[in-house]
Amino acid sequence: MEDAPEFPPTFPGFGKMIGLEPVSIGQGECVVEVTVLESHLNAGGVAHGGLHATILDTALGGALLSMITPDEWCATAEIVISYIRPAYEGMSLSARGWIVRRGKNLAHMEGEMKNSEGDLIATAKGTWAIWEARPKAHDE
Repeated sequence: MEDAPEFPPTFPGFGKMIGLEPVSIGQGECVVEVTVLESHLNAGGVAHGGLHATILDTALGGALLSMITPDEWCATAEIVISYIRPAYEGMSLSARGWIVRRGKNLAHMEGEMKNSEGDLIATAKGTWAIWEARPKAHDE
């Protein structure tokens, strides 16, 4: 197996916009962090569930990226989030994802998100599709 891809020093696009930070990636695991900002809050004053989903999706996907070849491509096919506790403004959140089983075309992933005190905030399970090559862009 070739070396795992390097973790980006920052995330592009949406990840950058929400303040997502890489912590570690490799050997089928990935950890990312974010601090809950006022802009992440929903009408109830807690972190929007979409923030949880984004962080967990990134951690699970990153775990798989650490184990595929440079020619392969993957994408989330399904993700299920269980919301355990609310997250509040100023709270530091860390999500860890890992591979449960990887096949030729599918990978089963799991992950969890905790606050800096170690309280479980959310969990995730998902399925990722794997292709032998990156799909062509829509306009190609």
